[in-house]
Amino acid sequence: MRKGKSLIVTVLLALSVILLVGCGNQSKAADDDTIVVGSQGSDLDIWEHIAKSSQAKKLGLNIKTKEITDGAQLNSATSQGQVDVNAFQSWSYYKAYNKQNPKGKLAALGTTYLEPLGIYSKKYKSVEDIPDGTTIAIANNPANTSRGLLLLQAAGLITLKKDFGALDNTKDITSNPKNLKFKEIDDTTGPRVLNDVPVVLISNTVALESGLHVLTDSIYHEKIDQSTKENVNILATADKNKNNANYKKLVKLYHNKKIQEYIKKKYYGTKIEVNKPLTYLENK
Repeated sequence: MRKGKSLIVTVLLALSVILLVGCGNQSKAADDDTIVVGSQGSDLDIWEHIAKSSQAKKLGLNIKTKEITDGAQLNSATSQGQVDVNAFQSWSYYKAYNKQNPKGKLAALGTTYLEPLGIYSKKYKSVEDIPDGTTIAIANNPANTSRGLLLLQAAGLITLKKDFGALDNTKDITSNPKNLKFKEIDDTTGPRVLNDVPVVLISNTVALESGLHVLTDSIYHEKIDQSTKENVNILATADKNKNNANYKKLVKLYHNKKIQEYIKKKYYGTKIEVNKPLTYLENK
């Protein structure tokens, strides 16, 4: 009788272990179905909205957001698999990161938007009004310095060398007919500097946080064309995941009509949708 009881206990213990293992595998499978989207700032807010949306549910996507405020760390986390897809960077930032990290490359999944960089002034109403010798404040980090100079060239204020690149700076100006002077600043301080410097270049995210609207308050801003395609934002993932079907669905989800209506209303039309194939960015 005791042997019979021992056998029953042994069988029950074995079944318990099997059930626990099975539950553990089911839990892991559920986790595997969750797409972790890493982001920051207003992009994080957008993806938190998207994660809760009925549009995400219709596509069968279970999205969880993760905030990482440093761009390089966010890309590294994506490369290492702590984040599945990230939403924060421009095409030029992505290319620079891949160049600097050949063993941890990322792959672009698709385009999202262009957030125009603007030229602001409390003193002048147009770029034509800017007089000789004017000081212009530009960002002191390489990517935004070059972007700002390209904008000044588009506005007709300066000319840059023909092969001007993402890491070039004021030394690469070939023509400066108005003898403009440049003051490098932390780009998050742009709105405050606007009280002391006659002309300031301010990114849209920083402008919005200060109550400025790039499409109406700037005296000149970026347009969507070949000269600004390097500044188009993308969704990115680890290179090994570039063909993941669910990750690619995130691009389609971002461009959903209802999602775009929400983004346009919340950010006053300043996150301009760019729904183009990656070849648009890849082709020179």
